[in-house]
Amino acid sequence: MIVAALVLVASTLGPAAAADDPEKIKIGEFIPAASPQPAPELPFAELDGKQTALADFKGKFVLLNLWATWCQPCLKEMPSLEALQARLGPALTVLAVSEDRGGAVVVRPFIAKLGLDKLQVYLDPNSTAAHTFDSRGLPTTIVVDAAGTVLGEVEGAADWDSDEMRAALAKLMPPGDAKPR
Repeated sequence: MIVAALVLVASTLGPAAAADDPEKIKIGEFIPAASPQPAPELPFAELDGKQTALADFKGKFVLLNLWATWCQPCLKEMPSLEALQARLGPALTVLAVSEDRGGAVVVRPFIAKLGLDKLQVYLDPNSTAAHTFDSRGLPTTIVVDAAGTVLGEVEGAADWDSDEMRAALAKLMPPGDAKPR
């Protein structure tokens, strides 16, 4: 119970509350990796239970979004991820990885309620992704280039379909890919 309360507080306060220097981390803004590293294999499951991994998406520009149905900032953020995926189409792959322990039983109604049909939704009920990336709260989005290199992350909810965020992503994506279809 205490751990759940701490996670809820951390996701509500965002990374600035836990950072050593709150001036350096702003909730919802891209934080470049200090030294870009190869992305881990990172296993997770499709809604039907089929296993897949982050490594399976090498060759694509990926936003690995870690979220949960109980996370209020995640609820706010998901429609903008859906809009961004719709806008950029195959130039971008948003992997919305749920950290909910209840799996598909909990996640499917959430997807239906919000009408999320553009996002690829996956399950990580053991929070392997959050632990692998030392996530301090949800949502956290990891940006991975087509070569499979982690370029940075966004901690906290972001307006992914805003002009500012699209401009930030355009600088990271191959030339011409960040233009809407």
